[in-house]
Amino acid sequence: MSNLLYIIAVILIIGWALGAFYYSAGGLIHVLLVIAIIALILGVIRRA
Repeated sequence: MSNLLYIIAVILIIGWALGAFYYSAGGLIHVLLVIAIIALILGVIRRA
């Protein structure tokens, strides 16, 4: 399960990085970044 969280987080971070260059999505890009960070934090907490 934790591997899935990391995969989702990486995909969201890549999507955010790509979307930062295209402002067509607006606030959605930042929402993706926040979700990715939350997924990473949850993965670290569950691993500990």
